[in-house]
Amino acid sequence: MHWLGRHRLILLAAIAAAWTGLVLLAHVFPFLPGLSTIWSGESSFEDMLRREGRKTVTHPEFVFMGMDQQSIQLNAVNPDEIAQERGLQLMTEHPFPPPWSRELWVHFMDKLFGAGARLVIFDMVFGSPTDADAVFRPALDKYRDRVVIGCNYDIQHGNELVLPNPSLIPPPQEKDDRVGFVNYWRDPDGIIRRVRFHTAHGELPGEPEFLGEEHTSSLVARALAKLGHADSVPDDRRSYPIRFCAPDAYPPEPLYEIFVPKFWQSNFADGKKFKDKVIIVGPSATILHDTAATPMDPNLTGAVLHLNALAAALDGEFLREMPRRLDLIAVVIAGIAAWALVGFVRHPFICFLSLVLMAGAYLGIAWFFYNQSGLLLMTVPPLATFLPAGLCGLGFEYILERIEKQRTRRTLERYVSKNLVKEILDNPGGYYNSMLGSRKPVTVLFSDLVGFTGLSERADPAALVSQLNRYLSAMVPTVFDNGGTLDKFIGDAIMAVWGNVSSRGTAEDAKAAVRAALGMRHEMAKLNEAWRSEGIDPLAFGVGINHGEAIVGNIGSYEPHERLDPTVIGDAVNLASRLEALTRIYAVDILVGQSAVDLVRDDFHLRSVARVQVKGKTEPVDVFSLVGARKDNVDPEFLKWLQTYEEAIVKFRKRDFKDAKILFSHFLEFYPDDGLGKMYLASTLEYEQSPPDEAWNAVEVFKKK
Repeated sequence: MHWLGRHRLILLAAIAAAWTGLVLLAHVFPFLPGLSTIWSGESSFEDMLRREGRKTVTHPEFVFMGMDQQSIQLNAVNPDEIAQERGLQLMTEHPFPPPWSRELWVHFMDKLFGAGARLVIFDMVFGSPTDADAVFRPALDKYRDRVVIGCNYDIQHGNELVLPNPSLIPPPQEKDDRVGFVNYWRDPDGIIRRVRFHTAHGELPGEPEFLGEEHTSSLVARALAKLGHADSVPDDRRSYPIRFCAPDAYPPEPLYEIFVPKFWQSNFADGKKFKDKVIIVGPSATILHDTAATPMDPNLTGAVLHLNALAAALDGEFLREMPRRLDLIAVVIAGIAAWALVGFVRHPFICFLSLVLMAGAYLGIAWFFYNQSGLLLMTVPPLATFLPAGLCGLGFEYILERIEKQRTRRTLERYVSKNLVKEILDNPGGYYNSMLGSRKPVTVLFSDLVGFTGLSERADPAALVSQLNRYLSAMVPTVFDNGGTLDKFIGDAIMAVWGNVSSRGTAEDAKAAVRAALGMRHEMAKLNEAWRSEGIDPLAFGVGINHGEAIVGNIGSYEPHERLDPTVIGDAVNLASRLEALTRIYAVDILVGQSAVDLVRDDFHLRSVARVQVKGKTEPVDVFSLVGARKDNVDPEFLKWLQTYEEAIVKFRKRDFKDAKILFSHFLEFYPDDGLGKMYLASTLEYEQSPPDEAWNAVEVFKKK
């Protein structure tokens, strides 16, 4: 144990180093079972940032004309409309798939450019020759500064470049500023996060550039050049991670609608909607399978992906990734931070809270940098080092502390109350000093079962012990729940104290004791209900509560076995015990002394019982029964008539027995079974007939305990 304590910092460093090494090992050997997710999880986190963080703004000048299911089937167009429009005729003469006649695109461009469109992008590769090429080529030449078409690298066939047919674009087609590749290369997990604006034949992403070989530009790069934004296109062949637009930024417009006069007028304002617009046309129907997995959408349409890349380039929304060496340094720093935090912040809760707050702050920083500057700060691997290393270190510290406190716990086993255990463990020096002997204001509660001695003589011992244990098991938690110290059991009696070990103030201590008494009353009612249902005789108890100064200290024998009892002694304690005994005289379950009542009357309804002088006391004290807490649902009618009762008590003590009799009688009209009311009415009648002598002061003197 002592060796562990002396070398705790070294052991904590070993824990942090182990987690740091594990995360670094996962980088070197990502295929190892259980480690692969540490670094690959970074991509998932970055995807979350893309989905939930700032996005590239939607460009209202971008329009997606989709080759959708309705455009393929034309089931929303009647034959008369088809007969009047050449574009619709071409769509019905050559059903898609196979592709529509390329003459359709001539009418398409004439329609849109006639409406003032700025650029038309075809997300298609016109590779095979067709009979309509002779019509389509002049249109491509006519609009050459305002049109872009696709070519495609066939990855499955050796990265072969599939170019537009020479009958449309003369060789070398890839050098023509109207032709750009449509490809996006996936990350290892199959998701597209990056855009490549230039590449060379045979060159694959992640491999060294083919030095000296001329490159081919992408569809997006060609479009940007024609829009006058060639400077927005990086001039190298690297892949650039981008910030995506919102998933619903560019919904497809059904392509066939531009050829239907009523839709052209109603949906496109006679073509005004297309003025100065950048229009991309491509598949949007599900059956055409032109989708790609992206962080924003697992099935993002290819044409929309082009528009995301176009918008990102125009706005400079390229994301920056940390160099891998800095990622590894961040992991090492995370391990050191975890060691330092756990090693030098000794309070477990503060340490745990610091771990959580620091991790949350790091996530917030990553979020901030992503939104503000597009920096993808390495997050998952550092946190996969920091949090487990910190939590494992905390676990080690907890075990260390448990072992250390076990020795102290042997001493605490001599005590009863749970708050004593807590006080000794949390503040051992202060506790021992306080228990050497001192005077403190305390509130004392005594509780005892009524008639238990007689019951024990006739009841079955095993059943009685079981019933007593159930009773004590229900009563004791009310003491602990209200911050009291269980001083001792005296047979079936309970002694509890507030203010001896720790205090929240004399008034709060007294109120806690009274709340505990109310809890005991509630628990006793539940127990009796259960016992009646089980055929067991119910029990009743009495509770006495008093407040005052008492001597607090460890009382017991130091030799030979050091059996010590932290307790309180003094007149205040004795009076609490006497009050508990008086509950049988006055037929109430809870009696509270005047000194405690002065502290709690603002929070509780109390009832005057008597002015008594108990054995061992020369001065009388007023005692009260506890009605209930003011915040509880106490019968308002009873509280109303209780005022009458209290007025009667005042009259009685002033020897005004006639008026007292009238008031007690009024009270008993509504509560005829009230024991105190009947007792005082009987005394009033007696004194009215035979007045007491002049020395009478309404004090009940008790010569016995």
